[in-house]
Amino acid sequence: MKPAAVLLAAVTVLALAACSVEQKDVNKAEPSSSAPADTGKSSTAEKAAGIPDAPTGADRAAYLAAIKKVDPRIVEDEERAIDAGRNQCSSLANPSDKIDWAAAQRFGNDMRPLTDAQGKQLNEALRATLCPK
Repeated sequence: MKPAAVLLAAVTVLALAACSVEQKDVNKAEPSSSAPADTGKSSTAEKAAGIPDAPTGADRAAYLAAIKKVDPRIVEDEERAIDAGRNQCSSLANPSDKIDWAAAQRFGNDMRPLTDAQGKQLNEALRATLCPK
């Protein structure tokens, strides 16, 4: 047998053994209970950045209704819509000349792109509900 073939065979055996060990380790791993749960409450740092607590009850319903007027598909995933809104509040707290574009990017996606005009409407809805001045 040629030295290159022997080396290749040895590397293959080691690689397969490593994959087998890694797979066993993954299967044995238990979920970590130390991971922070998303309670919807803003941390001190988030509050300092202008990110509000997640809305609940009537406030949640009002926020979702307001952004739904811009495009009903935005609220198909309510949790994503709430996360996007909370993050956009931070942008509204420190506005730039691209604030409407940022909202359109944050709430839209490749399958449902939004315009800057819709971004402006979203910012107006956010100021009226989730992140007033």
